[in-house]
Amino acid sequence: MIKDLTKTLLVGLAVTAAGATTAAAQTTLRIQNHLGQSSPYGVAIQKFVEDVATMSDGALQIEMFYSSAVVPTTETFDAAKNGIIDCDMTNGGYQVGKNAAFQFVADTMGGYDTPLQLMSWIYQGGGREAINELYATHNMTYVGGHVGGHESLNSSRPLNGISDLENFKFRSPPGMESDIFASLGAKPVVMDFTEIVTALESGIIDGADASTLATNLNIGIYDVAKHTTYPGFHSMSADHLACRSDVWNALSDQHKTIIEVAEKALAMEVMMSTLIQNGEALQKLPEMGVTTYNWSEEDRATFRNAALAAWKDWGAKSPEAGKLVQSHVEFLQRIGLLE
Repeated sequence: MIKDLTKTLLVGLAVTAAGATTAAAQTTLRIQNHLGQSSPYGVAIQKFVEDVATMSDGALQIEMFYSSAVVPTTETFDAAKNGIIDCDMTNGGYQVGKNAAFQFVADTMGGYDTPLQLMSWIYQGGGREAINELYATHNMTYVGGHVGGHESLNSSRPLNGISDLENFKFRSPPGMESDIFASLGAKPVVMDFTEIVTALESGIIDGADASTLATNLNIGIYDVAKHTTYPGFHSMSADHLACRSDVWNALSDQHKTIIEVAEKALAMEVMMSTLIQNGEALQKLPEMGVTTYNWSEEDRATFRNAALAAWKDWGAKSPEAGKLVQSHVEFLQRIGLLE
């Protein structure tokens, strides 16, 4: 009996010691995103946090900060780079001022027909490696990306095709998008996302590039603008997960793989949920008096050609931008979207 009791105590001590070792070895990554926790995107990100904890059996934890709670959205990348947080889960487009190449990480504008095509470039078409040549110059590692789908262009007047862009005064983000639409006769106006509905109501703008069909509906754009493109054709902005390189390199191969797998699962979750939400939104638009426009293949090709011309200009802005443009073009040719 004494021998059995001794054995039990030794086993108990071993389990306790193992538990203490596990607790001591626990790794926590501090990550900021720019989305609300209760938003569809936020719900998917929370699932990412839970997946990482589950797959690592609790040894790897994510402390996720929603709605840019630590620093302003545009400063998230630098906050990770400078050690305030560990990783950035916002959008590479906020860094275009640092290097034009970030444009081709965030949104190629007219390059891809579906989010799956873009994800295929990232994970199987050399995109991740090409992006990391850029991120490495900032002591950051690009882990992966996620995107819901194309945004829908909104208007207070018909948008049948390219010809309706002539003198079309619309809200646009700064950068390459404004260049592309201006080349097609439109009049882009750069303004904050929060000003869109008021500007539409007052007639300051004819339309807006805001977000996906479902998001546009949720923020009230279709209460004012009664014309919209669907399926979308122009902007498909991809968010990223990027970590400070010394933090990423310090992780075990197991933990790196867990995060990579969880990020890919997040990408799939976002694609699926966006598809469903857009479909549900589409059913509500007719009763609101909203007309949808599915642009012809010819008009889509015209827009893509205008985008490619802008790619050439933007690709000349830096060696890194040129390399990313080349990578996109080669992949688009590979999958038959370009000759």
